Amino acid sequence: MTQVTDRSFLHQDNAALIFSPLQFRHLDVKNRLFRSNLSGMFDEYNGYGGHTRINWEEKFAKGGVGCIISSYTPVAVRGRILIRYAMIDHDDKIPFWREVGQRVHAHDCRFIMQLSHSGRQQDMGGVENLFKKALSSTSQKDFFHGILAQAMTVAEIRETVELFAQGARRAKEAGLDGVELHGANGYLITQFLSSGINDRTDDYGGAVENRARFVLEIVRAIRREVGSDFHLQMKINGVDHNNWLYPWKKKGNTLEDTLTICKMLLDDGKGVDAFHISSGSTFPHPRNPPGDISLQNLLRWYCGMLPSGVRTRFNYAIFNNLIAGPLFRWLWHLRRGRVIEGINAGYSKYLRDEITKIDPSIKFICTGGFQHAANIAGVIRDGSCDGVSIARPLIANVDLPQILRTANGPVKQKECTYCNKCLLNDLANPLGCYEVSRYDGDTFDEKWDNMIKCVMSVFQPPLFR
Repeated sequence: MTQVTDRSFLHQDNAALIFSPLQFRHLDVKNRLFRSNLSGMFDEYNGYGGHTRINWEEKFAKGGVGCIISSYTPVAVRGRILIRYAMIDHDDKIPFWREVGQRVHAHDCRFIMQLSHSGRQQDMGGVENLFKKALSSTSQKDFFHGILAQAMTVAEIRETVELFAQGARRAKEAGLDGVELHGANGYLITQFLSSGINDRTDDYGGAVENRARFVLEIVRAIRREVGSDFHLQMKINGVDHNNWLYPWKKKGNTLEDTLTICKMLLDDGKGVDAFHISSGSTFPHPRNPPGDISLQNLLRWYCGMLPSGVRTRFNYAIFNNLIAGPLFRWLWHLRRGRVIEGINAGYSKYLRDEITKIDPSIKFICTGGFQHAANIAGVIRDGSCDGVSIARPLIANVDLPQILRTANGPVKQKECTYCNKCLLNDLANPLGCYEVSRYDGDTFDEKWDNMIKCVMSVFQPPLFR
């Protein structure tokens, strides 16, 4: 009986910490739970937002997270990652994002727009980008899909810096609460930052200080447009792990490299307000999102990627091979490692310990499969981070914040299994949890029908006022 009571008190302590307010320099969030950047292809082909995305964002706000970080929001069509993602490339997008913000704010939830550019990691660039090589720091194609790239000229770099700055201005004019730069997981900013990708010989390549020049110019341009009191944060790899697929590839940035970059982005108190720590120089990557990789789902949905790169048909053949397919899955698990929940916490702690010596006001958010109160409170309590960002476990249980108030996590049957079927289905289908075993029903058909009903719920117009 005493043991149960002790556990009850321990959970109360964990819940009190998780649901305590988090104060950034220019932003207050009601708890330590952030919805990480994720979304399906819910919008118009030309980048205008629709009611489905509004429904999508609002359901997480209603679920109880303190802040939502938007999905990758392209600052230009040339930097699109996937089609049917709402963009922020023109002032005519401001009214839509204002509506998103108002709908989220109605639930006492904050909304941060993630400004992004695909660079050479352009999964489905759409017809507007057909016959155009992706802009990047390098002319080397990406080694996973084989997407062709061309190194940006200095003029193109300056134009892109301005695109990010105007995107931030539009986000502020829309009444959103801040912006995040996507500098992790292989997108354009990563392509400049990473020593495993950036092969330039000009002022934007070589030493880490040169590789960070591009994003530092973006930060300064954003501050010029939005001022010093608008929240600005940076998502960045703790470690790149750029050699996950091919051991002979350069490893990319180390923790020490990342620390140097983070120090630069403080910019004497005029730079970023927070860092969002991830890992992995590609997307997907065994460490992001960490979990399984379903060969069945790869074969079923990867075909949508076939026109995108010169390696995609080769990849498809590997996934479809009775020997090579299982070997790829084995390599995926090996490169991921044993830890899923809190996989980036060690990186975040190292960076947070060093950065807060310089500026104690800087906050750290850590991503990596969080869905249990003990683990979330643990990484906050030990100083690894100030809050956690969550993606797949919230897709599985949108009411996870409510669950964490009274329990350590979802019941076993309802936990996120980290199967990554949501990720693979997003190439062709609405984003949602596609792990059939998690749904109620006595038969497979009943479970499947309930799964589809849940996935399709965001398309229902009653949520759109």
